[in-house]
Amino acid sequence: MEQEKARAAAWFESLRNEICTAFEGLEDALADGPHATQPPARFQRKPTKRDSGDGADAGGGVMSVMRDGRVFEKVGVNISTVYGTLGAAAQASMSARPGLSGLADDPRFWASGISLVAHMNSPKTPAVHMNTRMFWTPHGWWFGGGADLNPMVENPEDTAFFHARLKAACDRHNPAYYPRYKAWADEYFMIKHWNEPRGVGGIFYDDHCTGNWEEDFAFTQDVGRAFLAAFVPLTEKHMNSEWTGAEREHQLIRRGRYAEFNLVYDRGTQFGLQTGHNPEAVLMSLPPVAKWP
Repeated sequence: MEQEKARAAAWFESLRNEICTAFEGLEDALADGPHATQPPARFQRKPTKRDSGDGADAGGGVMSVMRDGRVFEKVGVNISTVYGTLGAAAQASMSARPGLSGLADDPRFWASGISLVAHMNSPKTPAVHMNTRMFWTPHGWWFGGGADLNPMVENPEDTAFFHARLKAACDRHNPAYYPRYKAWADEYFMIKHWNEPRGVGGIFYDDHCTGNWEEDFAFTQDVGRAFLAAFVPLTEKHMNSEWTGAEREHQLIRRGRYAEFNLVYDRGTQFGLQTGHNPEAVLMSLPPVAKWP
């Protein structure tokens, strides 16, 4: 499994590079709007380390964050590869998974992935989230990930476009994947205390293990590739549009809802904080400015 781990980690890094290049291209391409006269922003990279608690090597990653851009108000594209032993809280949250009842006896783990959240300047341009990951323990391995679109006001045409690209990626592997993982996203990305969805959904999957590592890895790669095809055209479509102060106010309130979800429900946030990963990297997903009316 060591070769498979290395291939997965290398893929997440290469996808990070491709996404950062595409997003910097969007920064360069902006032609109109209140931010058009400022220079294009660029990603800044910063290494991160996971704290094992005992000083042992526990892995880490690299944060790539672009702030105060012409198109992106804040976007982070983080990669990480972490390993060690799962603490009691992480063991408890994972022990219900099939085949993982032995975690208490052997809590070793390895995890690698990419996580992206983009908060846009324009309220007309949807925010977005994407992540894919591989997880290994001595008791089993699996992939997880997905992507979801978070417009301030839904545009049905944009929703259909985004979902169609994700469906095409799923259908290349199994026509049952898209309806299954779309339904999971609809359930997962629900802000339960408000009884409202975080956005217009996408796909979400976890514990994905058919027993065929090559096939499951190929599926996860296709989800990552589909993200740019789904999101970049929507950004190009809307980024030069004008917006009003009222639309900006609504955007900030929706961002507050987004922050609530990530702090209360998000699995990645909980796992990162439970396992000692760099909190700046874990909380990269939070918007730079938000409001609670």
